[in-house]
Amino acid sequence: MGTALVIENDPSDDLRRLGDWLAEGGLELTVLRPHAGDELPDNLDGYLALIVLGGDQNAFPDTTGVPGAPWFPALEGLLRKAVRFRVPTLGVCLGGQLLARAHGGAVERSTAGPEIGPGLVAKRDAADNDPLFKWVPLLPDVLQWHRDEITELPASAVLLAASTRYPNQAFRIGDRAWGLQFHIECDAAMIADWARSDSDGLAELGYDEEAVVAATVAVLADVEEVWQPFAVRFAELAHGRLAGADIPDAGAGRTLPLLGQ
Repeated sequence: MGTALVIENDPSDDLRRLGDWLAEGGLELTVLRPHAGDELPDNLDGYLALIVLGGDQNAFPDTTGVPGAPWFPALEGLLRKAVRFRVPTLGVCLGGQLLARAHGGAVERSTAGPEIGPGLVAKRDAADNDPLFKWVPLLPDVLQWHRDEITELPASAVLLAASTRYPNQAFRIGDRAWGLQFHIECDAAMIADWARSDSDGLAELGYDEEAVVAATVAVLADVEEVWQPFAVRFAELAHGRLAGADIPDAGAGRTLPLLGQ
């Protein structure tokens, strides 16, 4: 067994099913909760991987320059070190946005409006050479719950999945760091909690809270079918035992988003 460092940015978004899947791949998990006062380490020495979870905060600072959370500058520094030293890294939703910002990308409140509930994303051609994404189906089921978007990927990033409203759904930086705009970790209880806490926002959108929960829960099995093997592959890559983990031309840069975007 090897240990991965998990950063939980918000108590409402913990590891849930993703933690089970990573454990199936042989990773022990050390969870730090900076929202509860845990200090982030200066480096990733001794860790096989880094996983950064989502949260309700903005990845970008406010108009006065105050970060979305006090620990975000240090976390972005840790994400830069992870890429520099090729520590396998996975950022989920807010975690993916922070990974993008840490390497020169841009995150903003989306002009396309919130993305809530079950959805599909489309794999890009570059995913065919990616050790994690090449086994993902062309249109995988995902779960969405966000109002911000990655409006510009880092110059060195490779786009791996897109959608029409939010073009930057999944990307890789270097050969060991992946960012996801969508969620894969949720279980039914988490979705129900989010809907309950976001009931006013759902009402403003004209969404029925119970319908959103029911529709999201209905695709959990499909999400697991795709992303459980993905998480296990990530764990195997962290252990150094994933076949075909070397990426030809890993720094090829972005591919074009979907037409019309």
